[in-house]
Amino acid sequence: MKDPQDRTTKYQANSLTLIGAVSLGTGVMIGAGIFALTGQMAQMTGVLFPLAFLSAALIVSFSAYSYVKMSNAFPSAGGIGMYLYKAYGSSLATAFNALLMYFSMVIAQSFLARTFGSYTVQLIEAGDHSILVPGLGVGLLLVAFVINLSGNRLIEGVASFIGFLKISGIILFGVVGVWLADSLAVDFTQPTPESTTTGFLAATALGILAFKGFTTITNSGSELKDPHRNVGRAITISIALCVVIYTLVGLAVASNLSLSEIVATRDYSLAAAAKPALGEYGLWFTVILAMMATAGGIIASIFAVSRMLAMLTEMKLVPHSHFGMPGTIQKHTLVYTVLLGLALTAFFDLTRIAALGIIFYLVMDIAVHWGVLRYLRKEIGARIWVLITAIVLDFVVLAGFVWYKLASDFLVVGVAGAAMVLILVFEGVFLGRRAAAETHAHHDHKSE
Repeated sequence: MKDPQDRTTKYQANSLTLIGAVSLGTGVMIGAGIFALTGQMAQMTGVLFPLAFLSAALIVSFSAYSYVKMSNAFPSAGGIGMYLYKAYGSSLATAFNALLMYFSMVIAQSFLARTFGSYTVQLIEAGDHSILVPGLGVGLLLVAFVINLSGNRLIEGVASFIGFLKISGIILFGVVGVWLADSLAVDFTQPTPESTTTGFLAATALGILAFKGFTTITNSGSELKDPHRNVGRAITISIALCVVIYTLVGLAVASNLSLSEIVATRDYSLAAAAKPALGEYGLWFTVILAMMATAGGIIASIFAVSRMLAMLTEMKLVPHSHFGMPGTIQKHTLVYTVLLGLALTAFFDLTRIAALGIIFYLVMDIAVHWGVLRYLRKEIGARIWVLITAIVLDFVVLAGFVWYKLASDFLVVGVAGAAMVLILVFEGVFLGRRAAAETHAHHDHKSE
């Protein structure tokens, strides 16, 4: 008889190609990074925002080192959840940090969904604060949910097709935007009130959110062809592509809009930059491009994060209930992931969604590097100086971001802190009860 609470995951080996993995990674990265973060970063650090993107790329390059090394050694559909398990075992540290990553990825979905809505309403002149923004985001999440129910082949096909169109389109936008601009008017020496060290560090931290999509690739380890080689290659290719694209588009936006205009249109700055450079057709082109990019990003994000939660469930690090639903554990975690994303999309704005996501991610990222440094360095052949550099850089930008937000939006820091405490307490209680139940079962077995 089939166990109604079966926790076994079912994965299709060799069902994803290298191109498919790169498409999934860049789908999340480009969708979040370019279309919504540009304006928010400009608000934090003024005209230096293109340099903040490059600073974020440098930090992510060090961070990716641990993930490439771990994925080459331990390719798994659990991705970061499995990497934390390898470092810390079946412990509170593993469960806590894995859930931070899970929630940061769900937050990324909501960020993409709200970005989709913010750009789409530009075509119908509904305004930034229209109810249509969350409504359109919710609709997109539901469509992405249906696609993710359809299987890896369709997911890869849709992600690859959208990925090709949006990367080509964004490169075209950047090249044409720079070409038609009166000049590359990015004066990095121009003094502005926003150009402070704290503001630059905060913008750099937010820029990391534009690159963190590479972590979705780690969750395809059990399904990717030749995973010991291709997971690391897919991560490297995705980051390199995004560095080139972000630099080009940052220059295009800064060349066609003033700083005040970029900040005023921060939720849809690329669409605003397209209008003076390319006219009404440019606006339509950019909005449609944004719609494709954010849609592809959500499809990729849901794919990865639901698999990570399924792996945590299989490892008995999080509680699970089928709630009467049929199907495998992956289908159930897919439902939970989308429902949480729908709630965030409906009730949180872009700025606060991004802030929560980067705080959770950086705390988890530091834990990954420390785990590799402390427990796995020799086993996977990682270099000490790279790991230490990654930890220090993460800590510096996290401190800068939190300090900036304490002054500008104390509530979001409080929510992030309270959420982490709740996760820690919840997991501590759950793991304690699990250990007690296992001990009791062991004693009962011995007494028989």
